[in-house]
Amino acid sequence: MARKLIAAWGVLGVIALLSRAVIRLAPLAVEAMGSGLSALQWGILVVWVAFMAHAEGYRGFHSKLSPRVVSRGAYLLHGRLTWARVVFAPLFCTRLFGASKKGMWTSRIVLGGIFCLIVVVRNLPQPWRGIIDAGVVVGLGIGVTSIVYYTVRALAGTPSPADPDLPPDETPAQAPTAG
Repeated sequence: MARKLIAAWGVLGVIALLSRAVIRLAPLAVEAMGSGLSALQWGILVVWVAFMAHAEGYRGFHSKLSPRVVSRGAYLLHGRLTWARVVFAPLFCTRLFGASKKGMWTSRIVLGGIFCLIVVVRNLPQPWRGIIDAGVVVGLGIGVTSIVYYTVRALAGTPSPADPDLPPDETPAQAPTAG
């Protein structure tokens, strides 16, 4: 039972972080759309949202991050636990630690890039900030939905298609992809 709670904390923690961003950014996107966008701004909004749905939502989340989050959450059910993996399970599920060196660096660089973009976008005036936020909301929404999708599949017995990307000292035999 304790391992199920730890795995749930890992996956649900990631969902909560992403959902919080959606809830915070959605009003800014709605405000921009209600501010009387020009035809050009509407065109940019539509293209940006479509791009983010594909690039962030499908390619970033559905194809890569979401299955890995669920795979690493499943590892928490059966694999080696440490106090850090228990306490910081959402960070473990996103490969910020307890992964291959390449995986950890990739996750950390992506996170750093996201923080830099947040600083830049936060300083943009409306409607441009809201236009960008609309695409981010759609991409993150697809991401949350995708994590839920892979979680439901894993609970039904279909393993996540992603390798949990563990450190070299933890063999695949120690790292089942579903629980």
